[in-house]
Amino acid sequence: MPEKKTLDRARKDAREGKSPGTQAGEFVREEMDHIREGKHGARSAKQAIAIGLSKARRAGVKLAPPKGANSSPQTRAKAKHDVEAGRTHHKPSAKRSRATLAALKREGRQAASPKALSRHSRQTARARTKARSK
Repeated sequence: MPEKKTLDRARKDAREGKSPGTQAGEFVREEMDHIREGKHGARSAKQAIAIGLSKARRAGVKLAPPKGANSSPQTRAKAKHDVEAGRTHHKPSAKRSRATLAALKREGRQAASPKALSRHSRQTARARTKARSK
């Protein structure tokens, strides 16, 4: 469950007419903070960002599922499911939530380091320019 501060900041962005990506950025920021605080870890910066985007979709941010060759069918299906979960409200499985958190606790904390985020942003920028040149 996202923190109240995060939800408030995302709602403020929505009221100001900012894009869904900007609204979702608040959830990604929260996730990075959690990793840096030691609440849990992540395998990579990409995973940490994906967790934040998933939380955003479930919180009701109108963020479209990814399209294009860079995302797998499983990723698109999960995003579609998250969007659906954002529209309807149901109690999440406590057992599954505990298992997910336990798995993330075993992961490292380097995914949210400035170096990892820099590497990830350069990598994605490179992929975007390659895709545009085709």
